[in-house]
Amino acid sequence: MTDSAPLDVDLALLGGGGAASLLLAALDRHEVRDLRIAVVDPVRRRGQDRTWAFWGHPGTDLDPLLSASWQQVEVATPTRRRVLDLTPLRYAMLRSGPVYDRAAAAERRLDATRIVAPAETVTDDGTRVLVRTGDGRTVRAGWVLDSRPRPPARAGRTTWLQHFRGWWLEADRPVFDPARAVLMDFRTPQPPRGVSFGYVLPVSDRYALVEYTEFSPDLLTDAGYDAALAGYRDLLGLDPAGLRVREVENGVIPMTDAPFPARPSPRVVRLGTAGGATRPSTGFTFSAMYRQADQVARALAAGRPPVPQAAYPRRHRWMDAVALRALDRGGVGGPDFFDRLFDRNPAERVLRFLDGVTTPAEEVAIMNSTRLLPMIAATAGDAAHRVRDRLRPTRPAPAVPPAVVSDPLGSEPGAGGAPRPT
Repeated sequence: MTDSAPLDVDLALLGGGGAASLLLAALDRHEVRDLRIAVVDPVRRRGQDRTWAFWGHPGTDLDPLLSASWQQVEVATPTRRRVLDLTPLRYAMLRSGPVYDRAAAAERRLDATRIVAPAETVTDDGTRVLVRTGDGRTVRAGWVLDSRPRPPARAGRTTWLQHFRGWWLEADRPVFDPARAVLMDFRTPQPPRGVSFGYVLPVSDRYALVEYTEFSPDLLTDAGYDAALAGYRDLLGLDPAGLRVREVENGVIPMTDAPFPARPSPRVVRLGTAGGATRPSTGFTFSAMYRQADQVARALAAGRPPVPQAAYPRRHRWMDAVALRALDRGGVGGPDFFDRLFDRNPAERVLRFLDGVTTPAEEVAIMNSTRLLPMIAATAGDAAHRVRDRLRPTRPAPAVPPAVVSDPLGSEPGAGGAPRPT
């Protein structure tokens, strides 16, 4: 394959992370066997480099891959701790290793061509897409599905980051409750501008992911994340002398009302965060990413263009913009905002709302749970800001910074040999 002899395919997948892996598995699940497929990614994904947590109904094709799932979760604030029964939903944890393994098996069954190089240019003439790779090769595709991280089309009215660090902790004795996850624990010290919380995802009574997360405009330092995690560990009453850090996870996810165009050109479709799968008000991504993969695979199996539905309804994106503004301007406090949602609605409704699958009537109930005057002020401010955006030149969006990576030998508590996924 040279510049004079491009590889002709029906479908080119750019990127090989979570969105592309879920798509390969969905194509295999829906028995799409008559397409020529190329996967263009500079990295062969394998092993545990990230963890996804999500909620949904049991009984899906993901069940065999789960590390753990829980029917009960806890939401804690400085004034109370609430245990929520999620029936008929469940909260689940999925590590990346099984997802990558399934995708690799699907790739073999689909007889896809793997190009281990970055896609450097993508040119769409409306009938075919020409992809030039970093090793000098060329792919000519009927459709391109692009899941590579991309900035939004323009700056948002509010731009925050969900940034976090988690320790996979192994304990000398039983200290975790494997029947219950901690979904959000707002007893952590709150930042001057933003929201922080901890959570606990137990795999067994001796092994769990304990994580500190912030929603805020700026990242912490390496030492700042470790200090926050050590503080949350102590808040949970865990003795560091009996704990070992087996792995460390770090991440940064954009939280912004800026637009992520899912269809930048006629035959290029973006998936994952670049395709709008990240919920602006929470940073949750996995469920929308899974829906996108399934919709694309169903469309291709039926001979239709591989274009998924919008990740979230337009009205949800508007509500997210208002909520982000209210939080950013200090009109509402993060712990109070989420506490009122879970206090005044069934847990299932709140979780389905965060996934973007509630009805308008349910959304009215959700909105009635919030503090009225600050949300009215945020709505008016958002409307005024939208008008200003139309009258002034488009501003470029700031780049999403890379995650702050820790030295595993310096992580608290304990040290020694812990792998460090990001």
